[in-house]
Amino acid sequence: MEILSLLGMLAAGWFWIDSFRARDAGIRAARAACAADDLQLLDDTVALGSLRPARDDEGRLRLRRIYHFEYSDTGDNRRNGHVTLLGSELLMLHLPRAPASALPPASTSGEPADRSWPRLPS
Repeated sequence: MEILSLLGMLAAGWFWIDSFRARDAGIRAARAACAADDLQLLDDTVALGSLRPARDDEGRLRLRRIYHFEYSDTGDNRRNGHVTLLGSELLMLHLPRAPASALPPASTSGEPADRSWPRLPS
């Protein structure tokens, strides 16, 4: 009975450490993708959305994890993305982008719109 308890604790410890490694790999992948597309990773973290066993290309049994995260493309909105990992290897990263707006630009005179904001009094 003691040996089974010890094996159970070792398995739980392995799972806990493996989960931290995979989460860290998910955060690094999300940060890199956001930086490459000039997006802002919100909350600077990922959340586990799914966990299940799966086989890799060599037929080994691994844990397939899907982490969800939020990012912003304008600074005032939240968009959802996800990272899929097999073990700690990146399988897929999904950053859905909003379709381009059909609205005309704010300046109709042909000049670029003024993007400066008024300064607040100090």
